[in-house]
Amino acid sequence: MNLSPFKLDRRTKIVATLGPASQEPAVMRRLVEAGVNVFRLNFSHGTREAQRALYETVRQIEAEIGRPLSILMDLQGPKLRIGTFAEGPIHLQTGATFTLYLNARKGDKEGVTLPHPEIFEVLRSGHELLLDDGKLRLKVTNTAEPGVAVTEVLVGGALSDRKGVNVPQTQLPISALTEKDRADLAFGLELGVDWVALSFVQRPEDIIEAKQLIGDRAGVLAKLEKPSALDNLEEIIELSDAVMVARGDLGVELPPERVPMIQKRIVSLARHHGRPVIVATQMLESMINAPVPTRAEASDVATAIYDGADAVMLSAETAAGKYPLEAVEVMGRIISETEKDLRSRHVLKADPLSDEESTDADVIAYAASQIASVRHCKAIVTFTSTGSTTVRAARVRGDVPILGLTPSLQVSRKLALVWGVYSVQTRDVVSFSDMVGKAVRMVQRKGFAEQGDRIVVTAGVPFGKPGTTNVLRLAMVSSEYGKP
Repeated sequence: MNLSPFKLDRRTKIVATLGPASQEPAVMRRLVEAGVNVFRLNFSHGTREAQRALYETVRQIEAEIGRPLSILMDLQGPKLRIGTFAEGPIHLQTGATFTLYLNARKGDKEGVTLPHPEIFEVLRSGHELLLDDGKLRLKVTNTAEPGVAVTEVLVGGALSDRKGVNVPQTQLPISALTEKDRADLAFGLELGVDWVALSFVQRPEDIIEAKQLIGDRAGVLAKLEKPSALDNLEEIIELSDAVMVARGDLGVELPPERVPMIQKRIVSLARHHGRPVIVATQMLESMINAPVPTRAEASDVATAIYDGADAVMLSAETAAGKYPLEAVEVMGRIISETEKDLRSRHVLKADPLSDEESTDADVIAYAASQIASVRHCKAIVTFTSTGSTTVRAARVRGDVPILGLTPSLQVSRKLALVWGVYSVQTRDVVSFSDMVGKAVRMVQRKGFAEQGDRIVVTAGVPFGKPGTTNVLRLAMVSSEYGKP
């Protein structure tokens, strides 16, 4: 098998969304060569046949290169939209009265249908509604009549059929999973996706509901895009397997000046709880149509890296843009240059362990990172059956790469999302000598270390039993362990 070398100069991972601009196998291979670790399948678009074809192509490339690629399915979630207009688009004047009706009616400049009883259930005078990605803003002035909401137009503009509606000031009594999502979820799990991104998360119960359906077949990733989720942020993060800072939707429902501090808060809390975190949306937006990003976009990506995000995501840039390969290459160069900056190491290590909350496994992971730094080790090698040992090691954000060895192909694929981790599926170990020998052989085989280098090894005893990280070993790479 022709093994593709790991990009050991990068710790932060790249997520790329697949679409018309990147659906050809040759393009997808080039994206992987440029540094993509995770492919996102957006179930808001495309047919299941098309999604299946993309999935199978990723798995074929994975087999060819000999290292795991992670696949993230992104569920559409509830889509709240107004109805249609009798005579085409209208123009709402600022200060005008505009009425929303639950019952169907043809829209005009006086009002339009809003076919969502859940919204009317919670609307009160003073609430604001946003239309067309926040371009228009309405303020509710009267809800005395059931199924009718009279509003004042705060910010006017053109309005046409079926534009989206956001209700930022209240929690809606809507499940994060629609019937379409449930059907798509069953399909994705049958394919074998590694991560499921849950849209429209508002409350911890949304994560619990998804986990009951998914079980251990995939990791649950909470997309944090609703202001209501911020009221229960820590509990949502604790319940999730990973999270995403979905800045586009957050920026619609929140003032844009609040989004940067919320991004930092989410990333910090996710790291604190040991949950991988993706920063997403408009990262290199101008590269949809241009071969180079703006300086502000480059700085934005670097900020996410300084904050300690596990991964940065490209959306339309790779799905529909003119320069999908260039976008990944630019993202990779920004990651490499930012991570060379010693200040990034200082910032990333600014989240020390808490004596009150640390487990024995956390302490061992932290100690492994400290030993690797002091003894100038070339890598930390973790043996894991569920991935938790490896994620703990990554949480510390140490100076050396982490080689995650696991007998589970599913776990190795999920770990492709995690900061600083290079995962490999391999047979489990049965003894201390087997553990050290396999670690030494693997770091040489994968290009992490050479004869005479030191490595740190962590595992759990009894071997193969989940949740038992309790062993730390400092080892020398030598010919003593050269034989399988």
